[in-house]
Amino acid sequence: MSPQCWHAPQAWMDGRWQADVLMEAGADGRWRSLRAGQPAPDGVLRLDGPVLPSLVDAHSHAFQRAFAGLAEQRDSDSDDFWSWRDRMYGVALRVTPEQLKAIAAQLYTELLAGGYTQVCEFHYLQHREDGRPYEDELSMSWALAEAAREVGIGLTLLPVLYAHAGFTQPGLRDTQRRFRTDADWVWRACERINAAGLPLVNAGVALHSLRAAHPADIQALRARLGDAAVPIHIHVAEQQQEVADCLAATGLRPLEALAQSGLDARWQLVHATHSTREEIDRIAASGAGVVICPGTEANLGDGLADLDGWLRAGVPMTVGSDSQVTRGWVEELRWLEYGQRLGLQRRNVAAQPGRQPRTAARLFEACVRGSAAAAGLDAWGLTPGARADFLVLDPQASGLAGLPPEARLDGLVFASQGPTWHEVYVAGQRRTLHDSARLRAFEDTMAALWR
Repeated sequence: MSPQCWHAPQAWMDGRWQADVLMEAGADGRWRSLRAGQPAPDGVLRLDGPVLPSLVDAHSHAFQRAFAGLAEQRDSDSDDFWSWRDRMYGVALRVTPEQLKAIAAQLYTELLAGGYTQVCEFHYLQHREDGRPYEDELSMSWALAEAAREVGIGLTLLPVLYAHAGFTQPGLRDTQRRFRTDADWVWRACERINAAGLPLVNAGVALHSLRAAHPADIQALRARLGDAAVPIHIHVAEQQQEVADCLAATGLRPLEALAQSGLDARWQLVHATHSTREEIDRIAASGAGVVICPGTEANLGDGLADLDGWLRAGVPMTVGSDSQVTRGWVEELRWLEYGQRLGLQRRNVAAQPGRQPRTAARLFEACVRGSAAAAGLDAWGLTPGARADFLVLDPQASGLAGLPPEARLDGLVFASQGPTWHEVYVAGQRRTLHDSARLRAFEDTMAALWR
């Protein structure tokens, strides 16, 4: 790669729109300089629309793309997260590494089109269909990495510690046999992935949940990690039943139990749907972040996070595609705010009068700020040193045409529909947002899984 330079009519930098921005990336694919108020010099590439930083998709289960849209019927008196999970296992028990690559390649293409340029893969589908390890125990991880390389998206692989079926269970159910790992396995996987030096790929670790990783498991993984600068993700407090089970087993609520065990800025708490203000304050003091997945949480009937509480406490926040029923950050932010409006019967819940009165701007900027830590990267956004990832908006897209610049983000999140990007760049390179060969491979995989 050689140094590159672009000129944007406007760009979102430092939490606001700035005009005539000259953007220069070095040969390493990172931003060298970004300067507003600059005329376009000869030879520079003039971009056709306003520029936004992309976001990190901070929570993804790629294989679940093969299940999206296939659980929207009810055949019994009740249907909730737990019944959905049992049906989802039917996919998890059949997918091969070759099929996972095809599924992930299509998903990652869709995520690029949805404005994400880095995806955190919360990866617990590890072993053969019968539960035995592959000859290379990271075969599934390499399938995801190859899909990301083919698409050109950044990837943070998070091998998951998954050891128990519940708070009081000594082991896993047979339907969870492909997920079985311990602290040694997870840390070894993290080290191998990082040592491979794959372009745009890094690794951290994850614990599936407090019900799947008991205190001894967490302690063992902490010992392996030490002070290693890698992200640590965990599902927590997603459903009310999980809260009740945790209380019954430990006497503590999940977020309370996790905070008591010790957190720091490496930790990312996924969902954190059911919280108290006291728990939020403890999480804020620890420096940990939260990853909210509004589309999935709505689809599964999980409940509504305390968005106002997390924002007021200044807890770093990102969003994720999770079960892949939604695959773009615009829709996630829309769901995030609209869920609050429906639950609280108020408008513009995320706005901050006197400081950031525009709802979409506050949500978007919060996610930009939280993206680097979630993905285990040094920096994120339109800032020197960060990877040169950016989105070029189509100012004539539905919901954006005719809006004044200061309302552009609100129009994007609350009034747009259909494609909104002219172009998407990763590490200074323009990416393809549609690929017919990947789509055909995905369709063939779906036919094999569901025939």
